[in-house]
Amino acid sequence: MKTISHNLRIFLNKYGHAWVFLYAFIYFPWFNWLEKTVTTDYSLVYSPLDSYLPFIEFFIVPYLLWFVYMAVTCFYFFFTSKEEFYKFTKMCIIGMTLFLIICTIFPNGLRLRPTIFPRDNIFVDLVRFIYKVDTPTNVLPSLHVYNSVACHIAIMHNEKLSQNRVISTGSMILSISIVLSTMFLKQHSVIDVISALIMIYFVYGAVYAPAKQKHPALAHQTT
Repeated sequence: MKTISHNLRIFLNKYGHAWVFLYAFIYFPWFNWLEKTVTTDYSLVYSPLDSYLPFIEFFIVPYLLWFVYMAVTCFYFFFTSKEEFYKFTKMCIIGMTLFLIICTIFPNGLRLRPTIFPRDNIFVDLVRFIYKVDTPTNVLPSLHVYNSVACHIAIMHNEKLSQNRVISTGSMILSISIVLSTMFLKQHSVIDVISALIMIYFVYGAVYAPAKQKHPALAHQTT
């Protein structure tokens, strides 16, 4: 019994920050409720710029890589730095909670998705799948945009990762590609993207900005 108790204390001391994942029990029920209730009576999000942006199915690749990007970033910090894990997840949770509140108070949706596709290929098939499983509602602000930028910020605040040119450059390219993918796949309006960037700007200021002076690499990128 003493051995089990001792091992449990070691485990909790090392991985006790896993409690953060309990947020899923708040986010997913709330989001699923929104998906079921916001179906017809909602405000359309639209910018004239949306009509000028073409549909480009190849952007489904970075769009789907968002899930990998999020998971890898989250678990990297989970296993390497409790402090950085808390900062990263704090920024994500604040943004996701604000998203839920906004969509609850201001039900919103899109009518940008094409009904006829210019080509027929595996990328279009993947887009069709995304359209099928993801409704065009609850889009403002874009969590794809918000969380992908959050990933890049967290990476650039890590001394080891920020000094690795392959990782830092790859992260920046992937983050930008994900942001663009939301618009070129007609999953989000330009307004969704801009609102997500504005939101993360202020959340970043509360979570990361005080430590910016300690990270010259990020300071140069954000000025």
